[in-house]
Amino acid sequence: MTRHRPVPPPAAAPWHRPRRGATTVAAALLVAACAAPALASPPPPRPAPPTATPLATGQATTDAGVSAHVQHGRGALRSVTPLARLSRDEVARAVAEHGVDASSVRHAIATYRFEYATITPTGEPTTASALLTLPDGGGHALSTVAELHGTVSHRDEAPSVGDNVTRLGAYLYAAGGRATVAPDYLGLGTSPGTHPYMDTASSVSASLDALRAARTATARLGRALTGEVHVTGFSQGGQVAMGLGRALAHGADRHLRLRTLTPVSGPYDIAGQELPAIFDGRVADGSAVYYLAYFLTAQNRLHHLYDDPREVFRQPYADRMETLFDGEHSDEDVARDLPATVDALLTEEWAARLQHPTGALAEVIARVDGVCEWRPRVPVRLHTAAGDRDVPTGNTASCASELRRRGAHPEVVQHGDVDHLRGYLGALSDNARWLARQG
Repeated sequence: MTRHRPVPPPAAAPWHRPRRGATTVAAALLVAACAAPALASPPPPRPAPPTATPLATGQATTDAGVSAHVQHGRGALRSVTPLARLSRDEVARAVAEHGVDASSVRHAIATYRFEYATITPTGEPTTASALLTLPDGGGHALSTVAELHGTVSHRDEAPSVGDNVTRLGAYLYAAGGRATVAPDYLGLGTSPGTHPYMDTASSVSASLDALRAARTATARLGRALTGEVHVTGFSQGGQVAMGLGRALAHGADRHLRLRTLTPVSGPYDIAGQELPAIFDGRVADGSAVYYLAYFLTAQNRLHHLYDDPREVFRQPYADRMETLFDGEHSDEDVARDLPATVDALLTEEWAARLQHPTGALAEVIARVDGVCEWRPRVPVRLHTAAGDRDVPTGNTASCASELRRRGAHPEVVQHGDVDHLRGYLGALSDNARWLARQG
């Protein structure tokens, strides 16, 4: 079944889920771009040229020859699979058809999926996948953009396997002359298990390991990475970007240096902004239902918030939750099997708990929050949109205030009265032009 269908340009059709009654099930989760549409008019895949990689399209190269210690360590590269090559004109056309400014596009690009060693939320060894996009130009040694994607529920909607909007930033930034690494997150792409949605710590650790593995992958493809990292991300990825930026700034890896931080519309303040907005109507009903269902189901797997889904969710939805969020259902499939309103989703007890969290629930939310509680010493730009009804702009205001309180000087970039996804597209245009001026 094809999940990512081409869509007309933005002027013809907004990228939101179908309307449910009077509400729009928008394109993102408690922080993310959910039903990710296919990149408009995608060019047919072509093998990457011999100068970029000695591998044939579809083949994988394993880590034979690397020491056992490195093989099984975090960030160890397991395989690299060439995907496709796009000409400069093809990249420019793809981004322009999505309403994104293509003026920063200067190079053709080659794309690869790589798999690498990382850890689960409980510290056990596992593997994950990511998209690596390299420019055909820009010099031998490249700085890196870490592009963290928004919420998706199906593993095939992640950047390294889904030909959709989760790849758009990787295409644009690589075509501007930088390597781009777009992690799939745990439980998505080729990673086993289910996605620990909104477990910020494990998304950060997997993304950090993806950057480590990308150094090895890029070397095998005849290029090098300088270690300078520009961190960005959208929605869920905006929150992960703030966490990853903090890890890099605090010396998580001596080979990696944070250079800029430009997250987009992240849910940085679940307790103070996102949850209140879900219950007071600032978050659209359909999106609120989707985010809460995904969040509670994923967090219960990690932290045992409840014994039985019927404690939290009304029937018939309670019996569906575990299978709906198993990584094998698309956002559209999930939305079809959820109610139209939060009142129809939650029991009265859990609706009250979410508005006044205590105990284990409050501890979980506290783990998710706090990504802005540090002092970046690099340029920071926080993108937001006044019309966002998935992650209201109060999240960005809260983050900016916290950063300023700690002595940082973030710039807030307001994209106006547009929805969540269009705010992201505007931020892509702005970020690409801004990064081009950073050298």
